[in-house]
This record gives sequence, C-alpha cells and structure tokens, in this order.
Amino acid sequence: MTRRQNNNQWGGGIAAHSAPQKNPNAKIRWKILASIFLDEDGILHIDYLPKGQTINAEYYSSLLVQLKGILKEKRRGKFTKGVLFLHDNAPAHRAHATQKKLACLGFQCLDHPPYSPDLAPSDYHLFPGLKSN
Repeated sequence: MTRRQNNNQWGGGIAAHSAPQKNPNAKIRWKILASIFLDEDGILHIDYLPKGQTINAEYYSSLLVQLKGILKEKRRGKFTKGVLFLHDNAPAHRAHATQKKLACLGFQCLDHPPYSPDLAPSDYHLFPGLKSN
C-alpha cells in the first residue's frame, strides 16, 4: 500500500479534506477599489474605481493629473518644494506611460521597498490602530 493510499484509508479520503467549492458565478457586491493619496497631514484624495473598470496606466495617469491639481489647491506652500511620490509595485504604477507622466508632472518617484512581512508606510496613516499592536 502506498503512502497516499494509506492516508486516504485512515483520513476519509482526499474529498473529506478538500475546501468547500465556491460558486464562480456568485457576484460580490461589496468589492470596491479605492486609490487613496495622502501626505503627512492626512488624506488628500480618494478615488473610487467605476464598476466594471480596471486600473491601467492610462487611468492611473489621469489620477496623477487630478492629484497635481489637488496638491496645488490644498497644499499650496508645500507643492512649490516638490513632490516625493511613493507607490507600490503594481503593474499600472510601473508602466512606462505612468513613469513618463510622473516625470512630466515633476513628481520625483521613490523606490518602493521590496515585499516583506512589514506593513506599507501608508497603512499606519490609514489604520491608526495598527500602531498600538
């Protein structure tokens, strides 16, 4: 008897240990994607992705243009000093068109640290309760 047959014999078979099947046709109604832009003073802008649309380089570039206008309006004095921009390594953020738009807008991009078990710096601003743990 092989090891697998032995496990099946005593464990009730593979089917007894499998995860419950999900319905692929079930729609999730509460899934919302938000892009949140913030600085040390708080949240600058929240953009909710329209239903049925995905974030690509074109959409993200248009958000960056909106952000420049918001920075001019809300952070007038700070905007003249320049913008250091930190975002993650999502494909829309790494795209050549996005990098070109960042340079065109005059934003200096900071390298995102490699993936690690640590939280992203923005998590502490969005979820202050994480600081206490």
